[in-house]
Amino acid sequence: MEGISGKTALITGGGTGIGQGVALMLSQEGCKVVVCGRRGGPLEKVLESIHAQEDQALAVVGDVSKVKDVDRIVQATQDKFGQVDILINNAGIGGGGYVHTHDVQVWDKVMAVNLRGPFLTSRAVLPTMRERKSGHIINISSESGLEYYQGNGAYGVSKHALNALGEFIQRENQDYGIRVDTICPGMVVTEMTENSQGLDHSKCLVPEDIAELILWLLSRRQNIKIGTPILIQTMENPWT
Repeated sequence: MEGISGKTALITGGGTGIGQGVALMLSQEGCKVVVCGRRGGPLEKVLESIHAQEDQALAVVGDVSKVKDVDRIVQATQDKFGQVDILINNAGIGGGGYVHTHDVQVWDKVMAVNLRGPFLTSRAVLPTMRERKSGHIINISSESGLEYYQGNGAYGVSKHALNALGEFIQRENQDYGIRVDTICPGMVVTEMTENSQGLDHSKCLVPEDIAELILWLLSRRQNIKIGTPILIQTMENPWT
C-alpha cells in the first residue's frame, strides 16, 4: 500500500453523505482536504470536524455545473495547497421519470450536476496532473449506472454516462500516470435517500463503506489499474 498522507484531495458534494464520510476519512489519513458544495452550512460543519483532527482543510461554496465556480474552486485549492492530487467527483442529485413524460427542466438539472459537473472538474485538474504525470480521479456513480430501472430517467442515464466519462478519461491519461476509478454504490443512507419510502436503513450501505473503498483504491501502487466500474452493494435487499 502507498501512503496518501500529505496529498491534497478535492471532494465535490463534500458537505453531507458520502462526501462528508470521505472527507473525514481522508483527513484522518493525513490528506489535505478541500470540500465544496452549494451550501455553506454543511461544509462548515465538516470543516469543524476536520479541524479537530488536522488543521489542513478548506471549504469552498460553489456549483460544479458552472464553469466559473469550478475554476474558482480549483484555483482556491491550488492557492492554499499548491495542487490537486486527488479528485473525488461525488456531487450528485436525484431526478427520475419515464422518458416519454420526463420533465425537461429536471432532466437538464440532473445532467448538469451529475455529468457536466464531473466533466468540468476533471477538465480543470487534468492539465496539471498531466504535467506532473500523477493524479487520481474517483467518480461516484451508482448501481443505477449499471442497471436499467424503468422510470429512473435522468438519474440513471447520467450515471451510465458518468461511467463512460471515467473510462474515456482513464484511457486518455493513463500514459501520464493518472488513474481513474468509478464506484457504483447500491443504496446508501444519506440526506438524499434517508426518507425514501420502504427503505430499511439497517440493510443499506453507509457513507463509511464507500469511504473505506476509496481509501483502498487510493492506496494501490501507482501501476495498479482496477478497471471497470466497481459495484458495491449489500447482500440483503434494503427495500421492504
